[in-house]
Amino acid sequence: MVKLFFLGVLKKQKDEAKLIQSATDLSSFGFFQRSSADDFLKFTSKMVVSRLEVATRTSIKEKEYICHAFVRSDNTAVVVVSDEDYPPKVAHTIILKILEEFPQCNLEAYLKRFQDPKEADSIMRLQAELDETKIILHTTIANLLKRGEKLDDLVAKSEDLSSQSKLFYKTAKKTTRCCEIF
Repeated sequence: MVKLFFLGVLKKQKDEAKLIQSATDLSSFGFFQRSSADDFLKFTSKMVVSRLEVATRTSIKEKEYICHAFVRSDNTAVVVVSDEDYPPKVAHTIILKILEEFPQCNLEAYLKRFQDPKEADSIMRLQAELDETKIILHTTIANLLKRGEKLDDLVAKSEDLSSQSKLFYKTAKKTTRCCEIF
C-alpha cells in the first residue's frame, strides 16, 4: 500500500537540525505505538538533515520505510518519510513543492493530498489516464471483432439461404413443368 507517514520542514544549523513544522499520518500504527513512532520520525528527520550536505538530496531505506530528504542552499530542509512502494521521484517532487511554497504551505493538507502519488506527479497521472484509455480501447476492439465474427456468420448464413432458395426455385420450376396442362 502506498503511504506517506511524515512531512517535515527543518532548519540545518552546523551539525544539528531544528524541526520547524511537521505533519504525520500514523493511522496505520497501533494507538499505543503512535507516540513513539512520531518521536522516531522526528528524531530520524533531524539526524538525516544534520548529516546531509547543503544542496544535496538523498533517499535512505530502513526496512519497509524510505526517508527522502533535501537541504536547500539556505539550509532549509524538507524530509518525507514513506513506505517503500511510494515512488521516490514523486517524494522529491513533493519536497520541491514544499520548499517553493514554504512558509505558506500547509503540511497537513499536503500529507492528505499527496497520499495518492498521482496527485503530485502529472506524468504519473497522465500515465494512469493513458492506461485507462488503453483498456477501454482494447475492450472496444474486442467487441468490434466479436461483432465482425457475428457479421461473418450472418453473411455465411445468408449465402447458404440464398443457395438453398435457388435450389428450391429450380426444384419448384422442374416440378411445375411436369404438372403443366397443355
